[in-house]
Parts: sequence; structure tokens; C-alpha cells
Amino acid sequence: MAAALASESRERLATLLSLNSEGIYTCVHCGLCLPACPTYRQLGNENDSPRGRVYLMRAVIEGRLDPRGAFTEHIDLCLGCRACETVCPSGVPYGEMLEAARAEVAASGTAPLAQRMTRIVLKHLFTKPALLGFMMAMARVLRDSGLPQMAIESRLVAGRLRLGLALLIASGSSAKLGKPLRPAKSDAEIPGTKVALLHGCVMEGLFSEVNRATERVLRKNGCEVLEATGEVCCGALHAHAGDLETAKQLARRNIDAFEQAGVERIIVNAAGCGAAMKEYQRLLAGDPAYAVRAAEFSRRVRDVSEFLVEKELKPMTNSLNLRVAYDAPCHLIHAQRIVSAPLDLVRQAPGVEIAPLKGSEMCCGGAGVYNLQHPQLASEILAEKINNIAASGVDIVLTGNPGCHMQIGAGLLLRGLAVEVAHPIEILDAAYRGAQEDA
Repeated sequence: MAAALASESRERLATLLSLNSEGIYTCVHCGLCLPACPTYRQLGNENDSPRGRVYLMRAVIEGRLDPRGAFTEHIDLCLGCRACETVCPSGVPYGEMLEAARAEVAASGTAPLAQRMTRIVLKHLFTKPALLGFMMAMARVLRDSGLPQMAIESRLVAGRLRLGLALLIASGSSAKLGKPLRPAKSDAEIPGTKVALLHGCVMEGLFSEVNRATERVLRKNGCEVLEATGEVCCGALHAHAGDLETAKQLARRNIDAFEQAGVERIIVNAAGCGAAMKEYQRLLAGDPAYAVRAAEFSRRVRDVSEFLVEKELKPMTNSLNLRVAYDAPCHLIHAQRIVSAPLDLVRQAPGVEIAPLKGSEMCCGGAGVYNLQHPQLASEILAEKINNIAASGVDIVLTGNPGCHMQIGAGLLLRGLAVEVAHPIEILDAAYRGAQEDA
């Protein structure tokens, strides 16, 4: 019986991977991806490189490898940062192949316990907005109580709990950018480009002020910001964890919600969410009821920096006197291929000096919940970035993804460095202060 089940699992995995065989066989194993891969750089194991993992996928398809052992282990260790896609001369769609591999590892029941627990939480918490909202509210209460800071400073906690508390603390607002603005006359709705902001789950739950700052900057620059009633989690974490069916369900709900809002553009300020929503057309390509709608939906999705850089920004008059560095979220620079837009916007803010940051294009080790699943490896990947930030001598590090924000912020906190983390849109929002009544 056990042998029969194992055989069925192997066949199921090989079948789904076969659907991605064109991408798998496109890889010429040139090795240009090796220096770009965070896990290979840390571990030096060919199996923990993109071409090594692609080779393992090919071996499963060809029946030369049982997916239950080494295959599951090396697929699980991948961050999914997609830096390999940026440097690949053959255009291997590694991110899509990774999701397919994880989906079938999940279905085969061979995934590690941490992965299985993650999928349960994602499936039963992140698909229920009311329950998720309550949990996020409790997290904010804990964060703002000061207890996590006390626990870390007194060294009462260690391991994953210490890291988790540091991540929570890091989601707080930047003190160096001052208190958020209250709505002013210039923030009133005016006719203009109709847009809707994806509020998101973690963004609205822990970074609501970034969402409000995004809305203020959009309104300041001639946009009518509408609500997409019924929007839900984008499904990025589910897809990365191999739960493609739940990701598809969430995608359909978002397509319905934003279609009903009747907007020209769907604005996203979280890199991972934006990448996922731009790929709804691929995710739902086989759905006859949603394939065409998903393609149109993805066409209208814009990262906030991508959207604003196409406009002529209204002048910002409040000089900030800050030295900042920019760290590129993986799913912005590698998945969406948006490289310079955030920097182009920040350069227009008066009194902001942008310092170069070595390794800004490399993954920080956050990768959704990877840092909690593999804390030691994630910490080793993060260490180099924290060293580079310390050497840059900046006041604030800018990044446009909540997972990166929390991972880098936690690293700075645990290292005892007085450097804050903020979203690039918060720089623009702060630079508009003092001119709010002049619109």
C-alpha cells in the first residue's frame, strides 16, 4: 500500500512538472545564475542553485529521482527571489516552475512540517478578511504596547520568538519622517485618473500609514482614489507555498472586486502583491470564465512607483534633510523588472541625499515567511545586507515590500543600529507636507 501511494505521488509530481517541461528543458545549465542565488552563495551546494533545482525537476520528470527526499529539501530551501530570472540568458521561467514543484510536493504529502503548517494558516486565516483583520489588530496592540521591545532588550526571549517580535516591532512607523498628516483640503477627492489601491492584508494590517500616505500622494497628483469593495489577499503567499488552488480563488475574488470599482488602474505598493497580480493572467489562463478577464486585470495593475514615474509630479516643497539608501525588493526588481522608478521619484524630494547601497539587488532573506521557516539561513543571508547598510551611513533604508521592510528592520534592531526603514512613498508624502493647502 505504501509503495503504491509513493508511486502515485511520484507520478502526480512528474505530471505537473511536465506541464512546465518547456521551461525546464530551456535551461542550458550555463551557471550564470549561481552568483545571483542567495542560497547557493551561502551554502555552495549545486543542488541549492537555480540550475541545480531545475536539473532536479528534470530528473523527476524523467523518472530518475524520487521526489520525496533530496528534491523536497532543496525545493523547500529556495527563497523564490527570482534573481536567477534577471540574469538568465535563456529566459527560463523559474518562478512559475518553482510554484508548480511546490504545488505537487504539497499534494504528495512530502513537504516539511513547517511548510504544511504555513499552508494551513494561509488557507484558513488569510482567506477570511474579518478574522485576519482581528488578528492584525491584536498584533498592532501588542506592537504598540512596548512589550516586544522590553522582551528583546531584557533577553527574555530567544530563537524564532525573538525574531518574530523583532519583525513585529519593525512594522512600526518611522519616527524620522514625523507624524502622519491629517487629511487637508487638498486631499479632497477631485476628478482625475480613477484608481483603486490594493489595501492588502499585511499592508493594511501592519502598515496602514503607508497605505494612507500612498492615497495622499495619489490624490496630490490628480488621481481619484476609489474603493474596491470586497478585495481580499492577493494570493502571493499561497502561490509561493504551493497552494495554487487557493491563490486562484483569491485572484477571482479580486478580479470581481476591482472590475466592479470601475477603475483605470489598480495601484499596488507591495512588490510581492504587485508581482502576483500581474501574473493573474498566467494563474488563470486555463479558466474559461476568467482567462480573458485576468489578462485585462493584469494589464491594469501598476506598482505605485511605476505609475507615478509616468506622471509629472507636482512639486514637493518640504525639505527633509535626510540621507537614505534604497534596497530593491526582489519581486519589484526581478519579477516586475522595475529598477529605477522608486529612485527616480525619491530624487525629486527636496533635501534627500541618496547613498549607494552595495548589494541592493540581492535578497534580504525575508521571502514571505521564509525567515520564520529557515531562521538560521535567512539570518546569514541578511547579515551581509545589514553590514552594507551600516557601511552606507544612512538615516533611513527605503524598500517597497512589507516582508523586506520587516526583515531588514528586524536585522537593524537586533544589531542595535539606529537606522530606520520606510517605504519610498513615505518620503514623497513627507516632502509634500507644508504644501497641503496650496493645491
